[in-house]
Amino acid sequence: MSNATPPGWYPDAAAPGTDRWWDGTAWTAHTRPAAAPQAFGPPEPVATAPQDLRLPGPAVTASGNGGTDAGRGATRTVALAVAGLIVVGAAVTGAVLLGRDDGGKRPEAGPSGSVTPTTTVTDTPSPTGSPAEDDPKVLVDQLNGITLPIPDGWEKPDRTVEPVLTMRTVNSYECPGSSSDFCYHGTVTSRIASATDITSAEELAEHDIATAADGAYEKNLVGDRIHGGITSHKVLDSASVSVAGRAGYQVRWRVETGKGPGGYVQSLVFPSTIGTESLIIVRYAFDAGPDGPPLSLMDTITKAIRPIGDSATSGGAGSSIAP
Repeated sequence: MSNATPPGWYPDAAAPGTDRWWDGTAWTAHTRPAAAPQAFGPPEPVATAPQDLRLPGPAVTASGNGGTDAGRGATRTVALAVAGLIVVGAAVTGAVLLGRDDGGKRPEAGPSGSVTPTTTVTDTPSPTGSPAEDDPKVLVDQLNGITLPIPDGWEKPDRTVEPVLTMRTVNSYECPGSSSDFCYHGTVTSRIASATDITSAEELAEHDIATAADGAYEKNLVGDRIHGGITSHKVLDSASVSVAGRAGYQVRWRVETGKGPGGYVQSLVFPSTIGTESLIIVRYAFDAGPDGPPLSLMDTITKAIRPIGDSATSGGAGSSIAP
């Protein structure tokens, strides 16, 4: 079992009142206002009394006999008050620790490293999983603050070749034109738009669709051709769409391939529901032909995307849609 801390939002030591996203390997540039304090997790350190905490008045000599009785009394009062605060803090710490549901263990390899070249972030607590994350019918994108329903006959794999959130049809098959690659009849991925200066959802969707098509039906990640490559494409849709309460844009292609039935690809782009509202890209790839999912499932999934914690759907938990 890996000791690495899983992806999640953690307090940013360099910016009090702000959470920063840890992707499981490194800190990202994505931030949001700090979440409300939780009733579980590691306690905050109990502050000790400052060394120079005392009331104005004559100083106490090294022998402890200096100063007036009033001064000494005031000093003892402050000391007793500080001691009381420490006792209360210890009691609260004990109560929090007793209430933990993770056995009181801290991650051995928490997020650490440099957020900026001059700022180092120290060890932070592990995130608390939500019920939706354990629901086999929901794909939870914590980074972008959304959930996607997983259709019947689909799965969210533990590991994928590409390090992005993925759901796909359960059964794989040998890719046409390649004896070493396995393909899936339907795949949907969610990712943050990175390495781009494009800020328009429409412009980014128009730009991303070719990349989405190539990744699904042209070449694999190491450059080997699959499906015999794309021979032509036809634009089926290019329009504005509302996603999770945000104004987005989608572009859909029908691609013909050198081998196999080809398929349908779609790039859906919309702003994140949290943090800096960076653009999200949801890519769809459905095989054409009788073995592929119905094209209408793309629209069904899009309409069912919700912000995490949406009260109408319990954040997506329990959602189920037929293919």
